[in-house]
Amino acid sequence: MADYETATAFLGEWGRFQREVFFLLCLTVFPNGFGGMYIVFVADTPAHACLIPAHVNLTAAWRNSSIPLEEESHSGAPVRSKCSRYSLEALERCLDGWEYDRSVYTSTIISEWDLVCDNRWKKPLTSSVFFCGVLAGSFISGQLSDRYGRKIVLFVTLAMQTLFTLIQVFSPSWTVFCATFFVIGVGQISNYMAAFVLGTEILGRGVRTAFSTAGVSLFFGAGYMVLPLFAYFLRDWRKLVLGLSLPGFLFVPLWWFIPESPRWLLSQGRVEEAEAILRDAAKRNHIQPPAVIFCPSQVRSQKAHNICDLLRVRNIRWISLTLWNTVSIAYFALSLNTANLHGNAYFNSFLSALVEMPAYVLSWAMFRWCSRRLSLFSTLFMGGLFLLFIKLIPADRIYLAITFEMMGKFAVTTAFCIVYAYTAELYPTVLRTTAVGACSMASRFGSIIAPYFIYLRSYSISLPYILMGSMMALSGLLSLLLPESFGMPLPDTIAHMQHFPG
Repeated sequence: MADYETATAFLGEWGRFQREVFFLLCLTVFPNGFGGMYIVFVADTPAHACLIPAHVNLTAAWRNSSIPLEEESHSGAPVRSKCSRYSLEALERCLDGWEYDRSVYTSTIISEWDLVCDNRWKKPLTSSVFFCGVLAGSFISGQLSDRYGRKIVLFVTLAMQTLFTLIQVFSPSWTVFCATFFVIGVGQISNYMAAFVLGTEILGRGVRTAFSTAGVSLFFGAGYMVLPLFAYFLRDWRKLVLGLSLPGFLFVPLWWFIPESPRWLLSQGRVEEAEAILRDAAKRNHIQPPAVIFCPSQVRSQKAHNICDLLRVRNIRWISLTLWNTVSIAYFALSLNTANLHGNAYFNSFLSALVEMPAYVLSWAMFRWCSRRLSLFSTLFMGGLFLLFIKLIPADRIYLAITFEMMGKFAVTTAFCIVYAYTAELYPTVLRTTAVGACSMASRFGSIIAPYFIYLRSYSISLPYILMGSMMALSGLLSLLLPESFGMPLPDTIAHMQHFPG
């Protein structure tokens, strides 16, 4: 179709049909807000020390003195050793296991499977396994969505995410937990991308901007804000995961209310199905549709495309490597770091989610009225500066450091939201989900190593901020080399794509 938006202009911008599609698709993103972030609480490490068995005949004073004192790496204050205890002759490892502080968490995977000391490397690996699943989902779901349709991929992966979260509750070991977490990662990114592209293609230009920036993101943020509330009342990790899995079953009825993308149907030559959806939309909007919406002689089904076609567009490397990887590392590292901040872990997680809400509103405003390149440059560059400033803050100004970290989180969240919508504008209908998926897939190498950026705190508290801040500032400068899509129609074929000046 030469001009899909002109042919469907009779529907208007904001009728009942558009409102239903907008809010229902946003609603499907809600579980993603807590789906990847509950690991912050599930895998938090409680205070712990070597267990002194009850049968050992020691007085209370000797028990208290059996754990040696070590210098705390951050403040230099003496603290009880987490991995050693005194024996009768020398220092020894925790041969009888560990005892954990139960004042904050009844149980976490750390305390249940003793992922501390020699096994502490498993904690960041757990999050990395999830992001490996996200990488795999980004690779396969975009191609499946472009080949078989946005709607079916959306609901199949929603079901996958829900069922495997429920299965994870019964994990008998850390290995099984990680295996299910991998599949959850596949489902989460897949349903997000399918919903994102489906809304982008169905909604008109003005509403599309609000949907692809503030819409899906605000619902994601709302799910993220609910997470610390669940975690506060469900202190056992199995109960928490069970509570987070149940809302997914509420999405089953939405199958009958969310349509397939007419744009995608046209790209497959399925004109009658596309027209049926648009006529139903006109009926809901109380509008009389034209007798002929699409002239069959003007509609040609596009040949099947895959990621190999996308890789021929060599400049995708600019987006995937310089932008997506940077925002992915910074966003997930700062989100996963909330448990390490000074103060209450639940409040810090809520604060981290709360700062995202105005960031999503700002991303919508910038996407609505500002240049795409300048929007990315300003948010990435300023976010990088905020994180670099943390190095200059005295160690005793903890709350000032947290403020700058949250300002950095605000900036990178805005950039992440913009880069999703920006990428969807640059690539054509026949490859749009594959393109977003490919960029997302490339960025997952960043999210996989993001937990290890936090792990660097054990060597230097400021090192993660220096690395992330430098990368964000550099990527902000490189974003000025990308093409401008502000005010341009969505391309439908590869021939309609803009050239990349950089």
